[in-house]
Amino acid sequence: MRVRLRFEFGPDLKIGPGKAELLEKIAELGSIAAAGRAMGMSYKRAWSLVEEMNHAFAEAVVVAVRGGAGHGGAELTDTGRAVIAEFRALERLVQGAEGQSRIATLIGLMKPGVGVSDSH
Repeated sequence: MRVRLRFEFGPDLKIGPGKAELLEKIAELGSIAAAGRAMGMSYKRAWSLVEEMNHAFAEAVVVAVRGGAGHGGAELTDTGRAVIAEFRALERLVQGAEGQSRIATLIGLMKPGVGVSDSH
């Protein structure tokens, strides 16, 4: 069994492991384009996800930074860093002992064989 945490805050914002990783890559690489490439997505897709988050939060999560001779980039704001920290903290809670216990309880309520697969 694999657990992937994803939050849907209405139609305007969904946050899951992909967006958290995108923010982490932007922080690491200093560029939306480089972060997108590192994740195998187009710049357009990466920019679209950043715009979605920037519009949904009270403060932007990513801002453009100027560089010399066309070497601009992007960096996370305090809000962006907080989004990552809170998302990862929630992941740890779900993956911790209590989260695992509750997941086991849910699995115990399922019909035998549901979710079991021979293929990996």
